[in-house]
Amino acid sequence: MEDTAKVIEQLQDKCSTYEQQIAELQAKLNWYEEQFRLSQKQKYGRSSEQSNQQLQLFNEAEAEADSSVAEPSVEEITYTRRKKKDSQATKIKDLPEKKVEYYLAPEEQVCSCGSGLHEMSKETRREIEVIPAQVNVVNHVQYVYACRRCQQEDETTPVVTAPKPEPVLPGSIASPSAISYTITQKYVESMPLYRQQQAWSRLGVEISRQTLANWMIQASERWLTPLYDRMHELLLKKDILHADETDLQVLREPGRSATSKSYIWLYRTGREGPPIVLYDYQTTRASKHPQKFLSGFNGYLHVDGYPGYNNISGVTLVGCWSHYPRNIIIREEYLKAA
Repeated sequence: MEDTAKVIEQLQDKCSTYEQQIAELQAKLNWYEEQFRLSQKQKYGRSSEQSNQQLQLFNEAEAEADSSVAEPSVEEITYTRRKKKDSQATKIKDLPEKKVEYYLAPEEQVCSCGSGLHEMSKETRREIEVIPAQVNVVNHVQYVYACRRCQQEDETTPVVTAPKPEPVLPGSIASPSAISYTITQKYVESMPLYRQQQAWSRLGVEISRQTLANWMIQASERWLTPLYDRMHELLLKKDILHADETDLQVLREPGRSATSKSYIWLYRTGREGPPIVLYDYQTTRASKHPQKFLSGFNGYLHVDGYPGYNNISGVTLVGCWSHYPRNIIIREEYLKAA
């Protein structure tokens, strides 16, 4: 009897485990079905306005009929047709313009009959002109001034030097425009440094990618880091923020293999003022990173369901609507199984 009771107890435990697994799988299945339905609706479904029009296709006459409304009288209707806007002109309306005019030479302004020609009209063709990047050498010449009288009569001569801007990187030929161009090509146009090196060479300047890398690193440390820190201060003063994180791999990182997973945390301001978007690179996804970055922030933080944002002092978490249906389905199925 004891063996039978033990077997029954084991079978009951297995049944409970299987029921829980079935409930979890059913919840996942429901979620995938919901995602598929939403995807099909977005791809093939009609908009709400079109749907309403389709529903009213058969009952529109009954719904709109009103016998008390008088029949319209016959009258003549005239209208003027609006000229279609030039879409190309609209696209380039904010670009600077210049004019190139073409005239006949004076000796050509003669008709075949011998009489002179006059300007009757003109035709205009619009084009867009692209001016490729140019590289110039700017010589900053600083003049030094002295007093001739003091030179002749006094023992010391005052010397006055004309002011000039400090170099963006001491001892370098880099200018602010050259550095900003390199950074823009790298991070906006996604052009790696070896290709930028080739582009500089075609412009007549031989600059190694190591030099370009040094420009970006030194400029970020000298000029962009203080700007980043100031933006961080302003971000923490807001009452609504957004946060999210994504993984990436970093090559040749000291002490880590190339296949190691790192994370970029993104923080963004909410509804007011110019947007502030800051990235924070970390080697892990630990909760200590948002806790440190958001230290001093008090307000609402809009995030997904990742628990790493929990327990941040002074922060009220706000759920993401995109994740809401999935979380509700899983929760309901879990409660049913329980």
